[in-house]
Amino acid sequence: MTASTPSEGQAEGTTARRSVLLVLAAAQFLMVLDQSVMNVSISQLVADFHTTVTTIQAVITLYSLTMAALMVTGGKLGDILGRRRAFSIGLVIYGAGSLLTALSWSVPVLAIGWSLLEGVGAALVLPALVALTASNFEGKARAAAFGVLGGVAGAGIAVGPILGGWVTTNLTWRLVFAGEVVVVIAILLARRLLREPPTERETGGLDWVGSVLSALGLGLIVFGVLQASNWGWLQPRNSPVTPFGFSLVPFVVAAGALVLAGFRSWESRREQAHRTPLVRFALFRLPALRGGLGMFLAQNAILMGIFFTVPLYLQVVQGYDAFKTGVQMLPVSIAMLVTATAASRFAGRWSARTIVRAGLVMLLLATILLISTIEPHINTT
Repeated sequence: MTASTPSEGQAEGTTARRSVLLVLAAAQFLMVLDQSVMNVSISQLVADFHTTVTTIQAVITLYSLTMAALMVTGGKLGDILGRRRAFSIGLVIYGAGSLLTALSWSVPVLAIGWSLLEGVGAALVLPALVALTASNFEGKARAAAFGVLGGVAGAGIAVGPILGGWVTTNLTWRLVFAGEVVVVIAILLARRLLREPPTERETGGLDWVGSVLSALGLGLIVFGVLQASNWGWLQPRNSPVTPFGFSLVPFVVAAGALVLAGFRSWESRREQAHRTPLVRFALFRLPALRGGLGMFLAQNAILMGIFFTVPLYLQVVQGYDAFKTGVQMLPVSIAMLVTATAASRFAGRWSARTIVRAGLVMLLLATILLISTIEPHINTT
């Protein structure tokens, strides 16, 4: 038996890394695809389920609410169970939700499949995805891998409107979710390629009190922000109650902030008692972490806002079907795909700070341009 040469070993290692990256990229693509598909299919969903736009908006909102509320707990479960196991469990739940969504016969079933099950699955998969990427790549390869995943996320958001629009208009939106089930099965079959992060699993079980407090606090804040368009930020519009003459939104958000303050106090007491907390708040003293989290928050707030409100306007106000809506979103989709791909290549040459600053400058210019072209007009006739 002949020994392999260094070049052959290097080639095998490169092939293995590419296989791992393909698995992780498929999971990343899956996590961002169906939300953009759902946004361009609003009018068809309203027709299929004989419901209203507001109801479908609530279903979409519930998905974001579920994922946001459970993300912290999902990350901690990865620490306890192991990242690869949490990744696999999350994919199973996500796949079950996709299957139920594809077969859904009513709005409640759609909400259970897409909003709840897929939201829970995503809350387990996304934190594990980041840890698995970090553990399976090192040095410049790690930076490149994260760049590729960022490009894939951009591609998923970019491809979603046009793919979902075409499938919804010419076939049925259900096929997208049926296809997701196939992708989930393929990822699960290849999960053994992933290397578990070399960190000790945390013992002591899950902090259930902290999990409930964090989910409730985050859920209230997200719910309040999402309802601002219906209830009004301060001036009440359709607010169910009007405390002191104001909309209910600031009170819901404030209640969420108070619950999170209680969560912070609870976590401090657990650490003082030498018990494993749900979140180690000492990490937030790191400037790089604070800056990164702030950047992610701003990026997703803007990005998700655009890909929700613009398709909604095109379908409800302009009367476009799903495919035409996807076509109208094509320029922004192409721009995102191109810049995400370019950013993944620049990740090995430029510092992350330089890339982020360039992106923020472009975003500022685009925002100013967009605002300058908008002329709000209310038809009173």
